[in-house]
Amino acid sequence: MSKASVEEIKLASAGLRGQLAEQFADTSTPNIPEDSNILLKHHGSYQQDDRDVRAERNKQKLDKAWSFMIRSKMPGGRITARQWMIHDDLCSKAMGNMRLTNRQGIQLHGVLKGGLKEVIQHVCHSGLSTMGACGDVVRNTMGPAAPIKDKVHADTQRLTEEISQRFLWRSSAYADIWLDGEKVEPNWIKDPEVNPAVREATKAPEGDDPIYGKVYLPRKFKIGVAIQPCNDVDVYSQDVGFVPHVVDGDVEGYTITVGGGFGMSHGQLSTRPFLAQPLLYVKRAHVVDVCEAIVTSQRDHGNRTERKNARLKYTVQSMGLDGFRAEVVSRLPGIETFPPKELKFDTVEDTLGWHEQGDGRLYCSVYVSMGRIADREGGPQYRSAFAEIATKLDLPFIVTPNTNLIIADIDPAQKDAVNEILARHGIVHADEAGFTRARKVAHACVALPTCGLALSESERALPGLMDKIDPVLKELGLEDEPILFRMTGCPNGCGRPYNADFGFVGRAPNKWAMFVGGSIRGNRLAGLEYKSVTGEDIPGKVREILEAFKAERQPGEIFADWFGRTRVKGEEPAPEQFHIELAERAAKLAGQKADEAG
Repeated sequence: MSKASVEEIKLASAGLRGQLAEQFADTSTPNIPEDSNILLKHHGSYQQDDRDVRAERNKQKLDKAWSFMIRSKMPGGRITARQWMIHDDLCSKAMGNMRLTNRQGIQLHGVLKGGLKEVIQHVCHSGLSTMGACGDVVRNTMGPAAPIKDKVHADTQRLTEEISQRFLWRSSAYADIWLDGEKVEPNWIKDPEVNPAVREATKAPEGDDPIYGKVYLPRKFKIGVAIQPCNDVDVYSQDVGFVPHVVDGDVEGYTITVGGGFGMSHGQLSTRPFLAQPLLYVKRAHVVDVCEAIVTSQRDHGNRTERKNARLKYTVQSMGLDGFRAEVVSRLPGIETFPPKELKFDTVEDTLGWHEQGDGRLYCSVYVSMGRIADREGGPQYRSAFAEIATKLDLPFIVTPNTNLIIADIDPAQKDAVNEILARHGIVHADEAGFTRARKVAHACVALPTCGLALSESERALPGLMDKIDPVLKELGLEDEPILFRMTGCPNGCGRPYNADFGFVGRAPNKWAMFVGGSIRGNRLAGLEYKSVTGEDIPGKVREILEAFKAERQPGEIFADWFGRTRVKGEEPAPEQFHIELAERAAKLAGQKADEAG
């Protein structure tokens, strides 16, 4: 469907209502028309089908196996024990499991049309929401996962909630369609700790949305908040990023970055990933207002004729950073802005294992393979373990941007009980399991069988691929090296592969484009090294590059820094040129070793 058609559908939708209420009341069909699916996304759901059975059903002249994905919106990934158990119970309406997302939300896949309204109602009555978890609006706001009890972490969490409040779309359609008109507000709107002026701004009258207008944004809009030096939210991949500046333990203000985004299309040079750039610095009191100026600038200047070029990253590139800054500042009368502060990040990794919160309590960050909360046959019983922790210990959770799960606010007296529950369900701490450092942070998007855009496997492929790469890392003595592997089933880049040390992007069944040269810090884009590789070929190609790294690295040099130092400077070389260089270096090293042996 063309971009113009999407805009027309939104314009004619009467505040994103369309015919959704009537269509979901009709139980005679298992699906909805595509124009309604476009509107449904804004309510936090996508229509999908089981692609594992699509071909066979087509042979039998059967319709697709339709279902719906539901995404819960949780600023900063926070969820209480009660909210977790409501989602756990809803697994019975889905595929028997749930998926932690790398935007710190929860997805339920496989919900049938007749059960969608009930699922959304339960999510809302838990104190969370699906409203705006998808669609052409500001999505779930990400924040630092670690529950450190200091002023900085508290302020960043409040900021995620304030942003979530400000950018909820204001039509009553959501309540009318899913909640029978009941006004159920998410917890983050009712939190008394959140700026009351921001809370008041959510109480807009019915009519044209004061921020989004009649046609909402040109495309989705992603926001993240990061605390230096940990870039767990991948701040440079966000449309807008916020990084606090701390003075004497208090947050004075935030540096704001703009224009990140990773979606692209294979072979279409007009599409490409971009890293966000520092825009300006502003005092804390004005941060959300500046964010609104950025969002409305994108609303008014974003590309509404070509959907592939409609993200903020293209608006910033077309206007130029200075031009975009001038536009934003023009919308901020009376608010003083300043040059951005210098930013420095070390890693995108989670701090797995046990840690102190700073208030006498502990938190435990648990590795969850690909974020899939399920009881795996012959493997970890994630769903049962976390349900027991929620029901018996009443402990809250935090979804991390790397799709792991933090158990928070643990009394030291509960530590043994947490460890016992995890161990009894086959969940071993990553260090005890002997995982390489690379495996602990490796991540894949969902892809097949539920994503309609996937060209290849991702979630179901990366664990097996890491089973082959881990021995290579250990053989080369690189098991403790910070090396970032990411995989995605299509070039839209939901798994954030384009700034990884090694990124694999789906092209066709068992074929991926291979990108190399991003950074564990998340602050550099990778380059295309192979247009197409098979799953069988990837370990050998990774080994080739890792062997060169081991042989050429300087003392203490990490992979990202070695790659940046040894790769041709200036314009990115063609993939073929890099492999010529790699072969030449390997031959040179082999000659040196032969000379040394002689």
